[in-house]
Amino acid sequence: MVVLNRIYTKTGDDGTTALGTGERRPKYDLRIEAYGTVDETNAAIGVVRLHTGDVPELDAMLGRIQNDLFDLGADLAVPEREGKAERLRVVASQVERLERDIDALNDKLQPLTSFVLPGGTPAAAHLHVARTICRRAERVIVELAARRGEPVSAAGIQYMNRLSDFLFVASRAANGNGAGDVLWVPGQNR
Repeated sequence: MVVLNRIYTKTGDDGTTALGTGERRPKYDLRIEAYGTVDETNAAIGVVRLHTGDVPELDAMLGRIQNDLFDLGADLAVPEREGKAERLRVVASQVERLERDIDALNDKLQPLTSFVLPGGTPAAAHLHVARTICRRAERVIVELAARRGEPVSAAGIQYMNRLSDFLFVASRAANGNGAGDVLWVPGQNR
């Protein structure tokens, strides 16, 4: 259970922040950047949801994803250490659910004949913004995982990889199942 009764603590005034373990790290630390960018992805999805009220199935999927992203933030905020009690981790079943959601949305789409430009409906355009933020979060998490002594769950990396795919497919779903997609025309403006 989380209890937040004071929002400001002044403990970060020295340029550091605490991980879930209590360990202090500089605010520019790559682990902080990783879960901060996951949080940014979550905020972008929150903006998308302002435009999905007329698509309850998609809105419900996005709501579940927002909760999963908090799980991933918690996962990243508490690095796995030997001899320490396990904390909340993203698990394979969350990745699998995301794959099922991708398949459900993708089944309604026509195959693409070109790359899709970000745009179309407001929901689709915001989904593309969320997708690009998600890709950045994934790059930061993978870089963190490559560092010695910075464990990252494999399921967390997989989740972010699938999430960017989901956000792309969801953008097409939000564009009238692809009917409103804005397609790239190579060399159009030569």
